[in-house]
Order: sequence, then structure tokens, then C-alpha cells
Amino acid sequence: MLLRVSITLISAVAALSTWAGSWIRINQVGYLPQSTKVAVLMSEDKLDVSSFVLVDAATGQVVYTGKTVRPMGAMGKMKSTFRLDFSSFRTPGNYYIKAGEAASPKVAIGGHVYDGAADFVLNYMRQQRCGYNPFQRDSCHTKDAYIKYHPTKEGKHIDVRGGWHDAADLLQYTTTSANAIYQMMFAYQQCPDVFTDHYAANGLPGANGIPDIIDEIYWGLDWLDRMNPEKGELYNQIADDRDHIGTKMPKDDPADYGWGPNNGRPVYYVTGRPQQRGKFMNATMGAASTAGKFASDFALGSAVLKPWYPQFAARIGAKAADAYQVGIDKPGNTQTVSVVSPYIYEEDNWVDDMELGAIELYHRTGDKKYLNQSVEYGRREPVTPWMGADSARHYQWYPFMNMGHYQLAKAGNRRLKAEFLRNMRTGIERVWERAQSHPFMWGIPGIWCSNNLTTAMLTQCILYRTLSGDTRYEEMEGALRDWLLGCNPWGTSMIVGLPSDGVWPHACHSNWVFQNVGIPTGGLVDGPVYTTIFNSLKGVNITNDMPNVTSNPYLEFQPGDVVYHDNTHDYSTNEPTMDGTASLTFPLAYYQEQGKAYDEGMADRNVYDQGGIVRGDTAVKKMCLVFTSYDRIDGYNAITQALMKHGVKGNFFFTGKFISKYPDLVRQLVAAGHYVGSHSYGHFLYCSWSDRSRTLVSKKKFDKDIDKSYAQLSRFGLNKQNAQFFMPPFEYYNSTISAWARDKGLRLVNLTPGILTCYDYTYPGIKDGKYRDSQSLYDSLMQYERLHTLNGAIVLMHLGTVPQRVDKFYDRLDDIIAVLQAKGYRMVTIDDLTGL
Repeated sequence: MLLRVSITLISAVAALSTWAGSWIRINQVGYLPQSTKVAVLMSEDKLDVSSFVLVDAATGQVVYTGKTVRPMGAMGKMKSTFRLDFSSFRTPGNYYIKAGEAASPKVAIGGHVYDGAADFVLNYMRQQRCGYNPFQRDSCHTKDAYIKYHPTKEGKHIDVRGGWHDAADLLQYTTTSANAIYQMMFAYQQCPDVFTDHYAANGLPGANGIPDIIDEIYWGLDWLDRMNPEKGELYNQIADDRDHIGTKMPKDDPADYGWGPNNGRPVYYVTGRPQQRGKFMNATMGAASTAGKFASDFALGSAVLKPWYPQFAARIGAKAADAYQVGIDKPGNTQTVSVVSPYIYEEDNWVDDMELGAIELYHRTGDKKYLNQSVEYGRREPVTPWMGADSARHYQWYPFMNMGHYQLAKAGNRRLKAEFLRNMRTGIERVWERAQSHPFMWGIPGIWCSNNLTTAMLTQCILYRTLSGDTRYEEMEGALRDWLLGCNPWGTSMIVGLPSDGVWPHACHSNWVFQNVGIPTGGLVDGPVYTTIFNSLKGVNITNDMPNVTSNPYLEFQPGDVVYHDNTHDYSTNEPTMDGTASLTFPLAYYQEQGKAYDEGMADRNVYDQGGIVRGDTAVKKMCLVFTSYDRIDGYNAITQALMKHGVKGNFFFTGKFISKYPDLVRQLVAAGHYVGSHSYGHFLYCSWSDRSRTLVSKKKFDKDIDKSYAQLSRFGLNKQNAQFFMPPFEYYNSTISAWARDKGLRLVNLTPGILTCYDYTYPGIKDGKYRDSQSLYDSLMQYERLHTLNGAIVLMHLGTVPQRVDKFYDRLDDIIAVLQAKGYRMVTIDDLTGL
């Protein structure tokens, strides 16, 4: 959708100051009931604030008095700042925050607040399309491109139409486009149910039976496929900064690269050596940073696109290993090319790209050589270097987060999980340390595209928390999320048009705005930069020669060290970027999914992973003891006696085969009031160990197996109403299995990540060296409790183990219960824990 600049800017500026001298900044989209919720009060006066209130917007009644107020000192012209924490208030509704004379804009709390947000940002991706542009309903750059730097094909034409324009300029880069493709594929993999279908493959309105994000992924991968026409032949860039010759629309591009205006542009071959056009030389040292991006996109894309484009998926999948080999043959970084200005993407690192390419090839092929190579590359850069740094050159360390670390951490190896979670945590910790003294907990360096770094760190925080169960960085995660959506010094969302009734960038550095034909809807703008950077840039200014543009509407809010301007002439802070916008799809989809889970469970305060509950309310000192079995019972007596001794109800999940073999045991457990539920009938492995997203069973087989399981449970009066919780076989599943379970009227639950008691099945000499003795399991559980608490935890053990394990962990259950009860924990049934 296109909106006129002139109709909304005045009201947006007017909304900046509700109370003179003091302001309360909030996340303008809203807060999930179960999430952290912090507003920031800032004032030009020296204040002493110890409390605040939440007022119901409909009734005017005070519904909450907050006492968690943290003074944060001065910031810029603001003599006082405070963090106002109202996380414990979870009632959905619309409110206002009041603190002294200051009042906030409307504060929305509810499970629905992020609905449609991930789909919304795709508007900008469609607007940036090259080839056929759906916003202009016309084609552009149809004669791209003519080869540069290839040893035998110099000047020859190659068909590389498609892809996306990078930002306000019309250049195209593999560097940013490949990352955008991966980010969208990852978002869809993690949260497939979030994305809808309202647009056709060409980007015009009209459903085509394919989720809109898949349409966008295919658009990008089709272009990337063209940029790799033959084995070993990779291209990194279309056009260069000779493009920067004033404002224009894509179809009318007047740039002339030697073949006449709008008559074809150069495409730069990846040589692995420095390239120079005009007077500037880049610092290219190899090809691996580009090759690794091709490889990861092709390998993952072959799986993501297979249901809709099987032939194309097979084609790019077959290319992945060859692209990766280019990186092995030519290690080092590839930078982009400029001609008339010094500004390029100065990517220095490359092992992160090869790490991700290798792990995705491992997922695709199962060949462990790729896993080993991924680990080797990952160990060469444990932490993305910008994290914790004060500054960096433009895109010096890119992508801004290392998705390879996350993929290695969940590759199924306990040792690797610990190592690469530690790497993720170290990066977060460095940013967290910088954030401690900042009123908005913003520990990001104020370099060009700081909002992209913010989005990357937000993503890393989400992934680390969900994979590790460690919640210590949740407040910073919330602060990063809220910074992008209005809880920042300027009180503006950084996403154009979101929320529609909020304050967001109107005078973007965008051709659509320059031409006064619309706005870059859904685009994430660059974000604040250091004042020193802004003052050093060429051609940047904040003049007001555009209609209805105020030269500096945020002057009084500038913090001093960084600046942000909603002004068309500030390309350093107010230009939307395609890769930053694509990177938003995962966090926005994740929060929408979390909100949906809350709404479906009404007061659902549970923690979800891939649609399954992995932890209850972390604010309540309840926990679950869970026991599963396929066919072993040797721990039955020890377990039931320990539970009875301490007055604890356990949770037992059995396969249908177990139930048919041991009906008397099941009858005793039901009679004793323990929870008994399904663990499937046949104990199938539902998804691949190497690629969790790859489902190994059909829905028909799943449904049949579940029905057989509940047929066995029905013998004891158990059904999907009074035994709705289901624990998957091997305690392993993906979002598809969760969705199928919901379709059957079941709720999938699983063990809490990071708790290692599930390793009680191991034995000396087990393959891969996974054996953990009972003392180490006990120690790890107690260490987890000290670091993270066991509030809401689902602690899993097995009802029996193989004879080779003589050191039976269930023999320690008596001690475990006694110690944890002494710490105040209540051990309850799964329905009590979840409240569902």
C-alpha cells in the first residue's frame, strides 16, 4: 500500500509531546501478556520517581501500581531517565502509563498485538523487486547485465534479472540479498503457521496458494541461481554507485554504464582479488564470504521450496556443494565495488559464511565432513566481532549475527551444543554489559545500519533463550524489540507504517518519497548513528526542501552521542534497507506465534518451542517430574515409592505398546492420581536428527498412530479430554508435529531445554560418548536450578534403562525430591503446571 507523505507527518510530529518537559516511551505495537514490559520515562527536569500507575484507557481506573523503577541518570538534554517495569501485569487490554506529570501513549497488552507484523514487512520486499516491480506494475532493468572482471567473458551479456534493489539506490548485492533470503527462510521454517497468502508470485494482490514469504524467497533464490550460471562462476554485484545521480523510479533509471541510459548494467564476477573502478580500490582477499552465502541459501532453499517448486529446489540443491567449494579454493572476504564514492560494504570476515554453508550442506546431505568443517570454521570466529565493540566500518562484520552457531548448537551433539551456546552467550553478554548504563538498555554501537545490528542481537537473544532455557537476558531482549517499535529517545517506531496509528518514519530517504508517490511501507530504516559519523558523511543533511518535511523534528531528544532524523536527506539514519527488513521476519513471526499460543490458552504463561510447551510459568515455583517409557519398567518401584514418600504426583507418558504389555502398572498409576498420557503408539522418529525441519512421517501415519495410542488409553478411562497432553517419542519433534497434534485435539509437551536428566538412558561405551553418570546428572540439575531456577521446569527421566547402565539415576529420585522440596518447589501434574 502507498500513502502520501503530506497527509500524516503533521499529526505524527504533534504526537511527540503529550506533556511538556517529560515523556514516557513505549513499544507502540504493544506487549504480549507473558513478555517483559518496560517503559522509559525521560524528563528535562531533575525528578525523583519511585512509582507509576497503569490506567485502564476505557474506564480511567488505576489497575496497577508499579514499584519497580530504576533511575538511569541523564541522557542528552534529559536530566532524568527511569526504567518503569510492569512485566508482572498480564491482563490484556488498553492502558496508559502515568508517572507524575507524564503520560504515555496508549499501551496495548494482548496476545494479538503482533498479528500480521511479519507479513507486513514483506510489503517493502515486494516494493524493492527488480525485474518486474509490482508497485510500479512495470518492469525495470530488463537488460541486466554485462560481465565485468571475468577472465574470458568480459563484456558479455548474462541474464541476471530479478532480485531486489538494495535500498533507496537501485544496486543489487549478493552480500545483502543472500542474507535476506536466508533470514526469510529461517523465519518460515521456525513459524510456518504465521505467514499468510494474499499476493501472487509476481507480487500483485491475489492469493496463489503459496505463502507470501515463500513467493519472496523464490523471487530471491531465482535471482541467486542466475548469479551462479555455471560451476565455480559466482557474481557479487549488479551496478555500482554511478547509480547515484538523483531521484528516479526503477523503470525510468537514467544511469549509463557505457551502454546507454537504462540499457544494461555491469555485473561483477567474484575473482577473489581486489577490484577497482574509478579511483577506489576495495580490500577483497578471497571469495569465501560470497561462496558461503550461496551455499547456505542453495542448501536450505532446496528444502524450503521443495513442496512448491520441486524441480527448482533440486536444481539449486545440486549447486550448493560446488558453490561451497569456491570458498574452500579461495578463502577470504569479498567486498563490493564503488566508483565515485568511498562507501562500500566492507565485509572483512568470511568464516561465519562458510560455517553456515557447511552446516546447511550437512543438513542436506548427512555427510559428517560438512559438520566437522562447520565446527572448524565456527571455532575460528567464536563471537561476531562487532558485539561489544564501540565501532566498526560499514558492514565490516556481516551478517550481523552468526546463524551457523545456532545451527551447530542444535545439531544434536551435547558437546557442540554447550560450546556454541557459550559462543552465542558471550556475544550477548558483551552487548548486555554495554547496555547496563543505557536508559533504553541499548548496547549497540551507533554505526551505519544500527537498526540492523539491533535486529540481529534481538534474534540472537531469542534463539539463545529458547535453545538454552537461560532467561537472564530477557530484559535486554525486550529492550531491543521495543527500541525498534518506539521505546527509544525519539519515540518513533523504526518500521515504516507500523503500527498504523503510531509514530513512524514518514520522510524516509527513498525514491518513493522523493517522487512524492508514496512511502516504503514495511521498511526498516537504518537507525541512529554516532554524531561523529553523521557529521563526517558526504552529501547528508537535514534541510527542509521537501513538502511537509520538518528539518529536525527530534532536535530536543537527540541523546548527544547518536542522532536520528526523520528527514529525506539523511541517508545515514532514515533510509530503509532490504536486508534489515528481511531480518525482521523471524522476530516478528516468533512474537506473533507466542501471542497466538497465549490467546489459545487464555492465561497461557507457558514457554513454547516449535509449538510445543517446554516450560510452565517461570514466575511460579512449580515444576513437573516426567517419566517416559517405550518398553522398560525396571525403575517403576523406585520411582513410585519415592513419589509416594514425598506426596508427589508424577507424569507418565507411555507408548501404546507399553500400555498393552503392562496394563496393571498403568492401572495402578491412574488409581494413585498420577498423570498418564500418550508417548505415541509405535515410538516413531518424527523428524530428522540432522535437520529438525524435515518431517519423516506422513500426517496419515501420525494420525493412525495417535488413534491407536488413545485406543489403549481408553481402557483406563483416559481420552483426549482428560489426557490431552502428549509427549513425542524420543522427546523430539518440530513445528509440523506440533500442528498435527493440535489438529488431533492434543497439546504437545516436552522437556525443558538445558536440563540434562534425560541422559539417564546412556551407558558406558555408548556411541558418540554421551554417557553421563548419575552424579554428574544430579550435579547438572542442581547447577541449572542455581543459575536459572526450576520454575515451570519439565524434568524428564526414564522409567527404565538398558542393563548396561548399572548406575541407575532413578535411584537418586528420593534425594532430588527432598532437596527441591526444601527449596520450596512444588512438583505437580502437567495440567496443573501449564494451567491448561
